[in-house]
Amino acid sequence: MKIRRLGWAGIEVGAQGASLVVDYVRQSKIISSALPPGALLDPQQSAAAALVTHLHADHTDVPAIQSAVGPTGTVLRPPPFIGTAEESAWTAEQEAQLAASTLDVRTVSDWQRIELGPFTVTAVPSVDGLGDPQVNWVIEADGQRIFHGGDTIFHGYWWLIARRVGPIDVAVLPINGAAVNFPHLQPASPLPAVLTPEQAAQAAAILHAKALVPMHFGVDQPPFYVEQDDALQRLGVATEHLPVQVVALAAGEAADITTDLAA
Repeated sequence: MKIRRLGWAGIEVGAQGASLVVDYVRQSKIISSALPPGALLDPQQSAAAALVTHLHADHTDVPAIQSAVGPTGTVLRPPPFIGTAEESAWTAEQEAQLAASTLDVRTVSDWQRIELGPFTVTAVPSVDGLGDPQVNWVIEADGQRIFHGGDTIFHGYWWLIARRVGPIDVAVLPINGAAVNFPHLQPASPLPAVLTPEQAAQAAAILHAKALVPMHFGVDQPPFYVEQDDALQRLGVATEHLPVQVVALAAGEAADITTDLAA
């Protein structure tokens, strides 16, 4: 199984001539203007399905998904947010776009397993830093497993995930520990709304991951979105005494799990 980073939180996973995309985004008003040119890339082939961890605009881009899977392609997504218009401020636009599309959109629940060609994907519990519905994904093929962590915070499900669907070969985890200050989430909290480097290292260790591919870093837009400093360097320090190899893939860079990410 191969993994290719598409930028920000997006990845492309390939096995036996087929592929999936996870959190594939090409345009997002949240991050596009803050990233350098070429930081968000297209997959190399048409995907059998698109997986989304949650419906924030920097993780769900409906036109990009359609370009990857086709106008009637398969999308796996978490349950919709139930609440008022104000409460659903960060998911409503993506919900409307999915509803208006011709995509085959399937809602999944925690621990649900789906067969997609050579892949078995399992939706696993996650906790979103803004309180919106989120799942994380375990993708299995060729006897190997990739975990994608969306923009989860640290939580108590790591041990259960490892027991039920592990061990994990590669954990793709957010690391920027961003604090947010949004109008619909007041009073604002200075605590991280996504994993910090140190938390990502511990999550990977609990998952028994051989390799950790960092993602979801490189955007700092104060005062609304403030990421922590030196995330990659701190991740290296945090994993020095853990049995986890940090593999920092640049956008467009790919790795073979068996040959390139072997511990």
